[in-house]
Amino acid sequence: MSDDINLERVDVFTTGAVGVPGHRTFFLQARVDAQVVSVRCEKQQAAAIALYLRRALAHLPIIEGNVFREPMALVEPDHEEFVLGSVGLEFNKSADRFTLVLREFDPPGEDEEVDEDDVEGPSVRISISRAQALAFCDQTDRVVAAGRPDCEYCKRPVDSEGHFCPRMN
Repeated sequence: MSDDINLERVDVFTTGAVGVPGHRTFFLQARVDAQVVSVRCEKQQAAAIALYLRRALAHLPIIEGNVFREPMALVEPDHEEFVLGSVGLEFNKSADRFTLVLREFDPPGEDEEVDEDDVEGPSVRISISRAQALAFCDQTDRVVAAGRPDCEYCKRPVDSEGHFCPRMN
């Protein structure tokens, strides 16, 4: 597919948000030299990727002294490749690298039949080290926690003006 992007060894794989809490737009971003690839996503998608990577990392030996030191801040995107739909993750043991496959969200049209085997739309393949995966997880935790606080009763986000809590009468 001509729309596919393959980033074999990235300098940075990170997540970040643009905007103010409650109105933020989240991105996954890979950088290789001057090339920046940004994919828009939901906060929950970024958090789920981080959670899944942490679970995968827990089953691998710890590498001592291998800390990722690149800046993890998001470079504000001037454009997005696409909106994230599905994510695939694999670990290549011999290369000691994770590969994430980010696919575009492509809802079927009204007259289209949904066929799970028919994968269309662009994708981005990103290959990262274990240290980069851990750095991504830590960055994602910080970005997600920087949002609006959750209500202690209903767990919904609270705006600066407050919110309607269904558990409070």
